[in-house]
Amino acid sequence: MKDVAALLNAMRDAGVIRDYALFGAAAQMRYTEAVATLDADVLVAVPSPDRIDVPGPIYDYCRERGYAPEGEAVRIGAWPVQFVPVFSDLTRAAVDMAETADFDGVPFRVVSADYLAVIALSVGRAKDMTRVLALLESHTVAAESIRDLARRHGLLEAWKRFRSRFLDERD
Repeated sequence: MKDVAALLNAMRDAGVIRDYALFGAAAQMRYTEAVATLDADVLVAVPSPDRIDVPGPIYDYCRERGYAPEGEAVRIGAWPVQFVPVFSDLTRAAVDMAETADFDGVPFRVVSADYLAVIALSVGRAKDMTRVLALLESHTVAAESIRDLARRHGLLEAWKRFRSRFLDERD
């Protein structure tokens, strides 16, 4: 993962991306016990989000450095990395508010636990609901923080359904 962090920082420094943050299962491991994952998902804020081929410059940059695309991902060391352009106000805020972790001496931006939970809540798959539960059970995020962030991003009803279904509580 150190190679991933170094490449992302270099991309940002070169202006290929404006900023980035690890999210998904790989980010969850910062806050909970290890989970099985086959790849690393990275939210990227790009300088020109209105261009037709948003990931084109990212793939070009990687290719020039010897990192080959593999389907929807680019293999960086042992990790297939999927670059996901920010796609909503929520994911834009998640990148802007990301925490900077240290990975073997290399700074690495990671979506905070509360944003990770609300992004999972917005997607709504079973594995996403499991992520929210794991984050709550690890005490890295409080239910109130998720509720408040969900409210700010128009996801309060999704939070209420989650609480009713998985926590047997009502707001």
